[in-house]
Amino acid sequence: MRTALLLLMLLAVAAVPGSMFPQSNFDAAGVAQYLQDNPRSGPWLQRLQVFEVYSSVWFSAIYLLLFISLIGCIAPRTAAHARAVRARPPRTPTRLSRLPEFRTIEVTEDASAISAAAAAHLRGRGFRVDLHPEVEGATSSVAAERGHHRETGNVVFHLALIGLLVSFAISAFYSYSGQRLVTVGEAFVGAAGDFDSFSAGAGTSSDQVPPFTLTLDNMDVAFEAQQEAAMGEPRQFAADVRIDTGDTGQARKERIEVNSPATIQGMQVSLSGNGYAPVITVRDGTGEVVQEGAVPFLPQTGNYDSTGVVKVPDAIDAAGNPRQMALQGVFLPSATINAAGQPVSGFPGLGNPFLVLSVYTGDLGLDSGVPQNVYELDTTAMSPMLSADGTPLPLQLTPGQSVDLPNGLGSVTFEEVTRFAAFDIRYTPGQTAALTFALLATGGLTASLFIPRRRVWVRVTQLESETTARVDIGGLARGSDAGLGDELDRVVKTLTRDGGGGALLPDPSVTREPCGDGRG
Repeated sequence: MRTALLLLMLLAVAAVPGSMFPQSNFDAAGVAQYLQDNPRSGPWLQRLQVFEVYSSVWFSAIYLLLFISLIGCIAPRTAAHARAVRARPPRTPTRLSRLPEFRTIEVTEDASAISAAAAAHLRGRGFRVDLHPEVEGATSSVAAERGHHRETGNVVFHLALIGLLVSFAISAFYSYSGQRLVTVGEAFVGAAGDFDSFSAGAGTSSDQVPPFTLTLDNMDVAFEAQQEAAMGEPRQFAADVRIDTGDTGQARKERIEVNSPATIQGMQVSLSGNGYAPVITVRDGTGEVVQEGAVPFLPQTGNYDSTGVVKVPDAIDAAGNPRQMALQGVFLPSATINAAGQPVSGFPGLGNPFLVLSVYTGDLGLDSGVPQNVYELDTTAMSPMLSADGTPLPLQLTPGQSVDLPNGLGSVTFEEVTRFAAFDIRYTPGQTAALTFALLATGGLTASLFIPRRRVWVRVTQLESETTARVDIGGLARGSDAGLGDELDRVVKTLTRDGGGGALLPDPSVTREPCGDGRG
């Protein structure tokens, strides 16, 4: 067990680089950027599999050694417990007075009847009982033992822990997840290359995602607009979708809400976010449409002040020169002016939509080979378009409004506003097994902590009167057990009630013979 704990600590330490460096299966763009920014250390880290920590050789070796150590720990313990469960209670010790708990009474009853009553009582209390008719110095004795399920719970806990590790390993190896923003009216095909981001375990890839089509028909979003104290609080987030897996020939309708995902061939499709998508049309200097459609603007505040980017790589100015440009700005669903005189959104619902854009020209960096985030703009090689006074030129638009760009670059039109939904598509095998093992581990741990392990012995000695018997009762617990004394008191009460009378001796402590720690 010491080795297992050491390996568990080592596994936790080995997982630290996974949180410090980007991982290729979760953030391929981050890995590429790191390699570009660190030409010396990057290749060495790549050789050491630092960008693939959880599937690396050294991490897998620690994980496997932990498995072997746990199995090597629990296997002999399970065998020993199986033998202990089948074993009979140990025979009555010679000197019960040396045990931590001891009672002695005299009962006016035959010794065999007293032993039978004690055995029946202890069986009723869940003890395994052996009745010995003759022992040295006594007429009969009873040996009883209970609490073996305490060790059973311990064994179940460790076996369930192994099961949990196996379930987590299977899940990490075969699971995958993808994210996709879908605007209302748009269809998303669950295939390789159609995800905004995708991460997979070492044993799977995006090619193994079952084919399906998800169409977003409507976003049902509501905010509190009556109670002033809760103004703007979300009240409803739901996406009405159509899902077609191709096996029935007809799409089925689903309503996906927060904490109420849809299921597609074993995958969970969850609603992870929503926002506004202004429909923007960009024309170049020749009048040709070079960019059109809904552009998701990501919310940055509770009132949905949102930011977004429009990249136009293939524009041509009025002089016929190819140009690259980008629009970066803020969308306000319910525009108002705050105390500082700045435009902000005063409510998350769509009340007074307003779009503010800045125009950049230059190199978008799309040919650098480094993947880019479509919702962010790298302005390193770009210059803002300036107004006559030398300040950045802002484009302020409301739905249906168009603005001409200077220098013959074309025009921008804000057509309308629609909504988008962010979906998380996740496949995680082993969840049911992990839950089962977690419940077993909890139950086993509870049993190992709260089930007492006790041994009780009753020795009955017939006195010379032949109508009275002396009964010695001793108890021993494995570990601390505050209820052991009460257990012996129950035996006393049973025997004095069922045995035809009798009483606890006036001073039972005089029969004690302490030895060492008192356990005999």
